Amino acid sequence: MNNKTIALLGAGSWGTAVAIHLAHLGHRVLLWGHKPQHVARMAEERANHQYLPDISFPDSLQPLADLNHCIRDADEVIIAVPSHAFAELLGQIKIKPKGLTWLTKGIDPQSHQLLHELVAARFGASFPVAVISGPSFAKEVARFLPTALTLAGNDSNHQKTIHQLLHHNNVRVYLSDDLIGVQLCGAVKNVLAIACGISDGLGYGANAKAALITRGLAEMSRLGLSFGARQETFLGLAGVGDLVLTCTDNQSRNRRFGLLLGQGIAITEAEQQIGQVVEGKYNAAQVCFLAQKQQVEMPICEHINALLSSKMTPQQVVQELMSRPAKDE
Repeated sequence: MNNKTIALLGAGSWGTAVAIHLAHLGHRVLLWGHKPQHVARMAEERANHQYLPDISFPDSLQPLADLNHCIRDADEVIIAVPSHAFAELLGQIKIKPKGLTWLTKGIDPQSHQLLHELVAARFGASFPVAVISGPSFAKEVARFLPTALTLAGNDSNHQKTIHQLLHHNNVRVYLSDDLIGVQLCGAVKNVLAIACGISDGLGYGANAKAALITRGLAEMSRLGLSFGARQETFLGLAGVGDLVLTCTDNQSRNRRFGLLLGQGIAITEAEQQIGQVVEGKYNAAQVCFLAQKQQVEMPICEHINALLSSKMTPQQVVQELMSRPAKDE
């Protein structure tokens, strides 16, 4: 396809990695950051040393601090801000784009809505949207290591365009129309990764982690099915693929955050040590709100939310989960 101009909104690790990938493919990428000093530093250093040190920007990647300048000049717009900042960013967009795609994984903390619902409220129910998810660490994408992703959307033409932008030798993209399922996978897996990190921090070993991943997948599936999502979504890249990656690898901020909690570090200090947004910390309460609304049992997520609300210790979480009444799998 012809090279395009792409606005990438959000200059954290994941947004920067995808911007580098797209620019490497020959597209002009306008990388927006909300902190002008950070944007100026990226422009001067031709890298985002704060989030992806030692990875240089291609020539066609331009950091910018003017949000609507980026959108006005863009053929496509991709959002990569944390979930708690998504609604605020939407409100700042003054120029209606042709469609929106996002890399954000999470639930809006104010309305408890999935992100496509926020976009529909802003631009209309038929407005083209897509979400990119799956097992993918930013640094590996920026280094052009093999990665497979899921692209879920509500408009086949918009989906095809984004697919053609991203799909390349090192990034394989699979299509889905299960917007709800893919988004719920991205939110729930971060909470479960905190649980696995806590288990590792307590020294509970591989058996415990395997149990958390397996039973966590069951929780994720139950919640998704209650909203009309498809079972196969939870067995795909956005579901079990991303869950296993996030729960087992130290590149996961959520897992490392849980690891610190399991080692006895206080919540605030653990978050400071991570130094970046820990989505699972923000999303635990939202996941539990949706579970209660749908009358879905999610004991792992509920206990992690209680811990993050300072109502339980890591040891109490494990004790209560292990002492639950026996039941069929």
